Amino acid sequence: MEHQPNRSRVELADDTANPAPLGLSAFGLTTILLNLHNAGLYPLDAMILAMGIFYGGLAQVLAGLMEWRKGNSFGTTAFTSYGFFWLSLGGIFVIPHLQWGVAPGPVAMAAYLGLWGVFTAILFVGTLKLGRGLQVVFLMLTVLFFLLALANMTGSGWVLRIAGLEGIACGAVAVYVGLAQLLNEVHGRRFLPV
Repeated sequence: MEHQPNRSRVELADDTANPAPLGLSAFGLTTILLNLHNAGLYPLDAMILAMGIFYGGLAQVLAGLMEWRKGNSFGTTAFTSYGFFWLSLGGIFVIPHLQWGVAPGPVAMAAYLGLWGVFTAILFVGTLKLGRGLQVVFLMLTVLFFLLALANMTGSGWVLRIAGLEGIACGAVAVYVGLAQLLNEVHGRRFLPV
């Protein structure tokens, strides 16, 4: 009989920061800015694109990687996926201007946004085991993606404006949840409900 070494497991204390406030704030603020455009308040410009690439995109990918370090599969999947969503959305606008590809038509954009809606609806099911704030964010985001898909499919300006208003609310809830988590941690108690 071969001798098996005695393997013991050492549990290390997790002293890393909570990445969720960063990820939720990056998602929420970027969502608000884009949907102010969708609501018709200003044109799509470099400000939205830069916010989408650097804060909505890169900051969320970093938050997702930090969630991976913490062993949080849901946080890793959500933040990393939506970070790359923002980066891909930026690419959809930039690539045609660089003449690296053709801009997608309305049906293609509806398919893109609709698939993100399906993905988000499935993640929403995962939030049923998490806090109420995250449930609201993911439910509102699911509705937002389907409204945006419908607006692209139909070309309806009023559906796009409704999506814009719903997206502003969705982003605001995400920012609230992220900052509530941060303030609760800073105060060491339930400072704001999540």
